[in-house]
Amino acid sequence: MSERVSDEAVTKAMGEISSRASSRRHGDTSPYIHKVESPPKQTLLQEIKYSVVETFFPDKPLDKFKDKSWCRMFLLGLQSLFPIFEWGRYYNLKKFKGDFISGLTIASLCIPQDIAYAKLANLDPQYALYTSFVTPLVYAFMGSSRDIAVGPVAVISLMLGTMLSDEISDFKSHEYLRLAFTATFFAGVTQMALGVLRLGFLIDFLSHAAIVGFMTGSAITIALQQLKGLLGIKNFTKKTDIVSVMRSVFSSVHHGWNWETIVIGLAFLVFLLVAKHIAKKNKKLFWVAATSPMISVIVSTVLVYITRADKKGVAILKHVKKGLNSSSAGEIFFSGKYLGSGIRVGVVAGMVALTEAVSIGRTFAAMKDYSLDGNQEMMAMGAMNIIGSLASCYVSTAITVTTTRVVSDVGGFSRTAVNNMAGCKTAVSNIVMSIVVLLTLLLITPLFKYTPNAVLASIIIAAVLGLVNIEAIMHLWKIDKFDFVACMGALFGVVFINVEIGLLIAVAISFAKILLQVTRPRTAVLGKLPGTTVYRNIQQYPKATQINGMFIVRVDSAIYFSNSNYVKERILRLLTDEEAQRTANGLSRIEYLTVEMSPVTDIDTSGIRAFEELYKILQKRKVQLILANPGPIVIEKLHASKLTDIIGENNIFLTVANAVSTFSPKGEGVV
Repeated sequence: MSERVSDEAVTKAMGEISSRASSRRHGDTSPYIHKVESPPKQTLLQEIKYSVVETFFPDKPLDKFKDKSWCRMFLLGLQSLFPIFEWGRYYNLKKFKGDFISGLTIASLCIPQDIAYAKLANLDPQYALYTSFVTPLVYAFMGSSRDIAVGPVAVISLMLGTMLSDEISDFKSHEYLRLAFTATFFAGVTQMALGVLRLGFLIDFLSHAAIVGFMTGSAITIALQQLKGLLGIKNFTKKTDIVSVMRSVFSSVHHGWNWETIVIGLAFLVFLLVAKHIAKKNKKLFWVAATSPMISVIVSTVLVYITRADKKGVAILKHVKKGLNSSSAGEIFFSGKYLGSGIRVGVVAGMVALTEAVSIGRTFAAMKDYSLDGNQEMMAMGAMNIIGSLASCYVSTAITVTTTRVVSDVGGFSRTAVNNMAGCKTAVSNIVMSIVVLLTLLLITPLFKYTPNAVLASIIIAAVLGLVNIEAIMHLWKIDKFDFVACMGALFGVVFINVEIGLLIAVAISFAKILLQVTRPRTAVLGKLPGTTVYRNIQQYPKATQINGMFIVRVDSAIYFSNSNYVKERILRLLTDEEAQRTANGLSRIEYLTVEMSPVTDIDTSGIRAFEELYKILQKRKVQLILANPGPIVIEKLHASKLTDIIGENNIFLTVANAVSTFSPKGEGVV
């Protein structure tokens, strides 16, 4: 009997057995067969509306405004844009206690890290400190995450330093600083646009494997860059690839290394790593790792000042500007030859920063069981970078070491993880951190004058070690070899060429994987599990037997123009090989080809045409085409294209078992 499918009709049909049965050429009467129904016909406008809503508004953000007064809608809109007005109503002293301790803790971590990260971006330390003052305030009002701590990060700092220096080699020039502000502005514009237009799904195109490889490669590159400060080398390459760096290191071994610098750097690096190990062993001692960078800065600064090691060749920070930075609104390039460069660098940095921020935000939201609005996060990140670019800041994002083990890797100096461990309750912890950084800028920055560069290098090395996720890379190798290739491609691109090329490779491989999966969908030959009416992949279930006179194939993907010819050719190839094997074994020829279509969620005109061609080829071979369990969208298009008339309504079934019982009632298995 004919069968048609829809989501509602399938459920209904399972309880309603048709009383009609037909006699087939085998002379047997088929058992009760469920009829396949078509879904209700939708207009073009309804289909477009459904697609738009599902793509851009799956969370139905406008539902909460229904049947509300204008005043109430205004308040809800204000709360949507500034979540602090929603959770702030329930804020109390108990929560503030946790936020206050968290803010102080992450401030003690961020101050030395900011000074170090500024060197990666080829900027003066005050710009990184100012970033940790301005952007957390903006995020506290607009962000939807309770746990995220924001500020400069190592990877983004390195990316900016590399890409900006490619445009302006003299990073001490005023144009370089202006380009940094310009890139920050357009990074914010990119993030804001993605949030407003609800295009956040675009960042999902960068696969987890590519991110792991990119982050690991960036960590290795950052660590190698710190050999300059750790060894006291003065003349160091400006390139970031491993070959250039190692050549620069070893070429200066006899005349460029400073043993006092090496002793200081290695001593504090060991101290930082030991503190990290203690924190990982005992989570209650997270504060040991959190405060170790500040302790290192204070102790090393005092030692250098007392011993005057700077007179013996130990490079020191020398100067950190005191006070507030002036506005940079007039410094941004909105025209001229550097505008294009600023936009390009900003878009790349903004996307990478957003990927890291949303990933870490989702991690903690899932852990603490609360909702995170991805589009709101994008608008918050965009707003804080736009405002930051106008206030002498550079690109800021959520501060974490790695999105795959952020909670456990406190020793990696993830500020967000430390913020969580310190007991933060809300984004007020960012406000506390911001105030502490502000007081630092106003009062104590001159005290950093004698801070040795070797200690800053040690802080960076200890921090980025958490990015080298060997465990995650090995996991990729075990689970998916293509993901492993994507990971290693991004890693080697960063390490052996530069950060920009590594990111490009990561994106390219991610898209290549998508294209491969779309253009070359999987197919499976099905067989019957003994004692059941269940049909499964014979490779997965070797005991499953094929049906005499029938060949059953399942297509595991939607069928579009990109893969329709492949699906047709793949089915014919499988059929030809199976016919040859059965003929060689003296078995009867194949009379029926059944295509199991339950995984086929959609089909376009190219797919319809491919099935028409498949039907004609099978007719020449005297093989009948049978379709089993086409979905609602598929069956609707089959009817609209009249393909059901060509194949025959009686050759479309609800299940493979129905088809087998109709055309091969005895269900004889092929040995």
